[in-house]
Amino acid sequence: MTTELARKTCIPCEGGVPPLADAEIDQFLEQIDDWAVMESHHLVKEFTFPDFIQALAAVNRIGALAEEQGHHPNLYLTWGHVRVEIWTHKINGLTESDFILAAKVDEVV
Repeated sequence: MTTELARKTCIPCEGGVPPLADAEIDQFLEQIDDWAVMESHHLVKEFTFPDFIQALAAVNRIGALAEEQGHHPNLYLTWGHVRVEIWTHKINGLTESDFILAAKVDEVV
C-alpha cells in the first residue's frame, strides 16, 4: 500500500524539538500497516521470509533506503525474520520522519 507518508522525504533532526505526543503518534500510526509503537518511543515491525537469503536481501534493501533517506533504523536479522526498530535518536523519541521511513520500508520489503 502506497501512502502519502511514503511519498515524503525524511528530514534530518538536529534536536531541540519535542518527540511526538501520543495523539500525534496515533494519527501517523493509522497511515502505516502493522507497525507497533513501543512505549511512545519507537516503531517496531517484524517481517517473515521463507529463508535466510530473502531476509538478508530485505535487510540490504532497507539499508539502501536508510542511506538514501539519511535516517537509520535498527535492523535485526535471523533466519527468515527481520525486525525493524525506528526512532529519532537525536531526541530519543518519535518524529514524523520515523513514520515516513516506516512507510518506505513497507514499500521496499
